[in-house]
Amino acid sequence: MKKQTILIIAFVLVGLFANSQSVKWSSDAIKALTSEWTGERTPDGRPKVSDKLLERLKNLSMEEVWGFLESKGYENQFENFSSTFENGWQIIHPEKVMTGRVVTGQFMPLRKDYDNYVQAQGKKENLTSPVTNYAPINALSNGDVYVADSYVKIEDGTLIGDNLGNAIYKNGKRGIIFNGSVRDVEGLSEIEGFNGWIRGSDPSAIKQMMLTTVNAPIRIGRVTVLPGDVVLAKIHGVTFIPPHLVEECVISGEYTALHDEFNFFCIKTQKFKYDNERFVDVTPEDFEKAFVEWINVYPNLPMDKKVLFDYMEKHKAEVAARKAAAPAKK
Repeated sequence: MKKQTILIIAFVLVGLFANSQSVKWSSDAIKALTSEWTGERTPDGRPKVSDKLLERLKNLSMEEVWGFLESKGYENQFENFSSTFENGWQIIHPEKVMTGRVVTGQFMPLRKDYDNYVQAQGKKENLTSPVTNYAPINALSNGDVYVADSYVKIEDGTLIGDNLGNAIYKNGKRGIIFNGSVRDVEGLSEIEGFNGWIRGSDPSAIKQMMLTTVNAPIRIGRVTVLPGDVVLAKIHGVTFIPPHLVEECVISGEYTALHDEFNFFCIKTQKFKYDNERFVDVTPEDFEKAFVEWINVYPNLPMDKKVLFDYMEKHKAEVAARKAAAPAKK
C-alpha cells in the first residue's frame, strides 16, 4: 500500500511540474489551484461565478467586502489607489463600477532565452504566434476582466491601445486592471462600456517586454490574484474575491446594508431610543425580532428571504462561537 501511495504522489507531482512549465495554465492546473470552488467552470477551468452575483456585487461597499474577507482570513485582497512610494492608479471612468471574472497575464522584462522558450511552448499550446500581449485577450469570454502585471512599466510598457481595447471589450464586455500602462487613453475612453484601472499612460509602444504566463497566479499591488477570482473595482481601489466566497460575501454585504437601513429607520422614527451610538431601551432579542418584522414587509429584497434568514442564523452562531472562544475579561 505504501508503494502504491508513493507512486500516486509521484505521479501527481510530475503532473503539477509539467503544468508549471506551460505558458497558459491548463484546465487541470487551474482546477487544482481553485479546488475550494465546487460550482460551474469555464472551458479553461476557471471558476464561473454567476452573472447575477457579479451584478449584485456592484452594490456593496469596499468596507463591507473587506470586512467580510478579513473575517475569513483573507487580509491581502485590497489594493488602494494611492501610495507614498509607488505611482498611484488612474481610472478611465472613475464614476463607474466594474465587476467580473479574472483572466490573468504576467509580463516580464524581455530575456531572449526565456522568450525563445515561451514562443516554442506557445506553439505547442496553440497560442497566438508569436506569443504577445494578445494571448490573454484570446482567453477572455463574456464577463471576464483582463488583469495583468507588467511591473509598473510606463514608457515602452503600454500593454494596449484602443485597437486592443476594442478587442478586449468584444470578448469580455468589461475592461482591464493593469499594474502597468496603456496608450491612447482618449481612444480607450470612447469605447462604450469599457473601463480601465491602470498605473498610467504613455504614447510609446510596448518594447523590451515579454508575456510569460496566461491564467497563472500574479501580483497586483499587495494582492495575490488567481485566475477565476472575482474583482470589484471602484473609485477607491480594487478587491479580488476568492470565487468560493463570493456568494456569502454578497449576502453578508447585503445583510449589513439592510441592517444599517433598519438602524437608520429606527433612529429616524424614534422606534427605539438611540444614545452614544447604540440603542439603549431594547434588548438584542427584541431588536432582532423587530428587524425580522421589518424584513417581512421590505419591498424587493436583493436575495430570497429564506437565504437571508439562513444566513442570519449562521451569522448568529458564528458570533456566539467567537464570543465563547474569546479570553475572559479580568
